[in-house]
Amino acid sequence: MKISKALFTCCIIIITMVGCNSKKNNAGWPQYKGSDANMHYSSLTQVDTNNVTQLKLAWQYHSGGVDTSNHSQIQCNPIMVDGLLYGTAPNMQLFAIDAATGKEKWKFNPFDSLPGSKKTFFILNNCRGTTYWTDGKEDKRILYTAGSNLYCVNALDGKLVRDFGTDGKIDLHDGLDRDVKDLFITSTTPGIIFKDLIIMGSRVDEGAAAAPGHIRAYNVKTGKRQWIFHTIPQPGEAGYESWDDSTAYKFIGGANAWSGFSMDQKRGIVYTSTGSASFDFFGGRRTGNDLFANCILALDAATGKLIWYFQTVHHDVWDRDLSSPPILVTITREGKKIDALAVTTKSGFIFLFDRTNGKALNEIIEQPVPGQSDLVSEQLSPTQPIPTAPVSFMRQLFTEKDINPLLPDSSYKDVKKRWASYKNDNLFNPPSLQGTIVFPGLDGGAEWGGPTFDPASGLLYINANEMAWIIQAVDIKSIPVKRENYAEAGARLYQANCMGCHGPERKGSGNFPTLIDIEKKYSAASFDTLIQSGRRMMPAFKQLDLAERNAIATFVLNQFAQKNKRFIDTAAKKDDPFKLPYTITGYNKFLSKEGYPAIAPPWGTLNAIDLSTGQYVWKKPFGTDPAFANTKEPTGAESYGASVVTAGGLLFIAAAKDGKLRAYNKRDGNLLWQVNLPAPGFATPAVYEMNGKQYIVIACGGGKMSTKSGDSYVAYALP
Repeated sequence: MKISKALFTCCIIIITMVGCNSKKNNAGWPQYKGSDANMHYSSLTQVDTNNVTQLKLAWQYHSGGVDTSNHSQIQCNPIMVDGLLYGTAPNMQLFAIDAATGKEKWKFNPFDSLPGSKKTFFILNNCRGTTYWTDGKEDKRILYTAGSNLYCVNALDGKLVRDFGTDGKIDLHDGLDRDVKDLFITSTTPGIIFKDLIIMGSRVDEGAAAAPGHIRAYNVKTGKRQWIFHTIPQPGEAGYESWDDSTAYKFIGGANAWSGFSMDQKRGIVYTSTGSASFDFFGGRRTGNDLFANCILALDAATGKLIWYFQTVHHDVWDRDLSSPPILVTITREGKKIDALAVTTKSGFIFLFDRTNGKALNEIIEQPVPGQSDLVSEQLSPTQPIPTAPVSFMRQLFTEKDINPLLPDSSYKDVKKRWASYKNDNLFNPPSLQGTIVFPGLDGGAEWGGPTFDPASGLLYINANEMAWIIQAVDIKSIPVKRENYAEAGARLYQANCMGCHGPERKGSGNFPTLIDIEKKYSAASFDTLIQSGRRMMPAFKQLDLAERNAIATFVLNQFAQKNKRFIDTAAKKDDPFKLPYTITGYNKFLSKEGYPAIAPPWGTLNAIDLSTGQYVWKKPFGTDPAFANTKEPTGAESYGASVVTAGGLLFIAAAKDGKLRAYNKRDGNLLWQVNLPAPGFATPAVYEMNGKQYIVIACGGGKMSTKSGDSYVAYALP
């Protein structure tokens, strides 16, 4: 058959267009973690297993705002839209740079939008990403949270969109259907777009004085609240009966969607994971199963109405909040494709559901667990839900044989003695006065970076932490206020408000810094500002009055001239709903006296799991602890942030404290390439194409785990 020249040309054009459209699918990075599905997937193939070793530094952008004295960080997964890369600096400034060169186009400083009196009380929090919205014409916006405000910025020039909210911003304290003006609230993770809505979660205090973590949707043009889903249900709402105290919704906080969202745009369903109810480690004021804390939620994106839910931990007292949002996957069962939802947990479990109706795709058993606590008024759940498959991607018990063999003999014996003194024989042993080993630890298992999914192979990739922690409860002593001086009141108030993070001896714990010698850094006035405003992981303590703040300053700053001054409690909080009988001695990793992990390596792993079969395809230690760099086998290391998988056969990941960006063969886990970063990249890479070239970009903020802080975004590409 003859084909005319015109018809032949037309066919070539159509084929080319189809090829281009196919190539563009998942070829950019227009939103947090790449897409609505949250897969961390790129369809680009220019960089592959054969040429990845040729990657070179294409550009480096210094965002500014680094603060080495406070271990500043960047956890941002940047987005790329219309040739511009958007991200945030350590000091929460928003920027746009040329995605091909790293040249700065504009920068937005949120401080400039605040009245002079409020600039002092600006909360510096981490920002894991931004949200882009456009009407498809000239209106292009970037939305992100700095402090307690959700800002709306013109994506083209970096100026506030003044007709959004109040002069370009929304105070997240507002619109929670409860007065929380004195409580800490921000958002470290960006919202997600559904049509003209931006759906937002929040980060709140993890202590007793916490705001509720209700989910809200705002009109992206006006900033007006369109709907709210009460994660702590109110009378008449689903889940209300799961709280024994009918008034819990008036004072209990948490149950917040802090880790972000995924979206099925076609079905109009938004998915999220929620955190624990406050206080994390004692539930005597919130007995019951505590819906919708620790839940996977499927909501109608247009209305916020509940479609289905599943609670992964009942009455959580271990801080086992869900650490990342669900990801949208497609699996094969009996030859049929199923649109599914996968959720990884701090405990090492993977839950898999039909995303339309919430039906579990692997059997889940309500398993009996320890039901007794030595904390008065605590009432534990007698069972917890355990999926039968896949098997856990990590160890779930710290036995005597798991004590770190790399320790010096005296340290090994010391760890063994301490191990025996703690509750240590069950994944669900509750916090106790003697101390309880929490393993998997408070940071996972799976952490906030979340898993990665390759739609081509059906493999799920998880970078997991294997670090044990110790949680020890302690009675909060009540001292008659009429006889207290400032030193005594300060010690009492420190114990009630600060010890849980900074420890009984003020030496710091977990990710919280030491307060020893803090008087060399802060004056009484600047310390008072810090208490009222908060900073990064530290919430604001606006509920404390001036006398209480001065008493804490006397104790923490060693103000000897003030210590004998009589303390008069002007707060009169006899019926304080946030007052608890217990706190904890700190967020303490189980370490040797040298500061080494008490548990044997690996301390971090990379795992590849076939979700259709539940089988592990490969598993290996990930990262290296610098203190054990010369061991025969790699130790693995804790990691924060996630990987990105590409159609080119690669898995890119930084995330570890050793400060490297690595590329693995996604099929077998073989390491193909690695490069030293200017500072550790505790973030998720972005992968995109610009002018025919593929780029891999990672934020190098460091700061976590006492590593070097940085301000760089670095891009790698083929020469």
